[in-house]
Amino acid sequence: MLDFNQFEVLSFDCYGTLIDWESGILPILKQLLSNREIDFSDERTLEMFAEFESELEKEHNEYIKYREVLQQVVQKIGQRFNFEPAKTESGTEINCLVESLKNWQPFPDTVAALSALKQKYKLAVISNIDGDLFAGTAKHLKVEFDWVITAEQARSYKPSTRNFELALETMGIAPEKLLHVAQSLYHDIVPAASMGISTVWVNRRHNKTGFGATMPASGQPDLEVPDLKTLVELIS
Repeated sequence: MLDFNQFEVLSFDCYGTLIDWESGILPILKQLLSNREIDFSDERTLEMFAEFESELEKEHNEYIKYREVLQQVVQKIGQRFNFEPAKTESGTEINCLVESLKNWQPFPDTVAALSALKQKYKLAVISNIDGDLFAGTAKHLKVEFDWVITAEQARSYKPSTRNFELALETMGIAPEKLLHVAQSLYHDIVPAASMGISTVWVNRRHNKTGFGATMPASGQPDLEVPDLKTLVELIS
């Protein structure tokens, strides 16, 4: 069992952990497909997103912003189903995910959990996101983070350990003083654990089939919880 008193900072993945991104992503992509009368299951739609997003985050020789990752996800979906994203009255379909991101909502337990944990720890976000896009999300979380470490700052995407190295450098703490809390084994738990950082896997998909919007991976967190409410109860 973790000794929660040893930690000075709790860091969080954002999208999928704090923010219910699957509920934000799914209707946008389903609409994109239904506009072409393409019938694709919810599960397969999310897994297609996971496949394309992870490919784009690692296939470029040079870093590209997350805004461009999301745009290229839409392009790849079009290529898979043989259509070009269209221009619409409100803009262009290529930006459908980017424009929706600011409206993605927290999980029901997120805001209360962050507020409670802020009473005991310094809090950080370590996220595969651009700074300006996170600013649109931050207003939903209703807590002042001590640090926000973005992929844009690191010029790399998790599961690269560079993002966690930058976090430790920025915070000025040793790995054993940080507890990283995340939903994705692939993006977060595996790389953080490889650096000696203790991890909590928030298994948000414990009652769902498939792997959703994050690629599957094998990892061994120090603790598994179904939600943040449970984590707060354990720490308290």
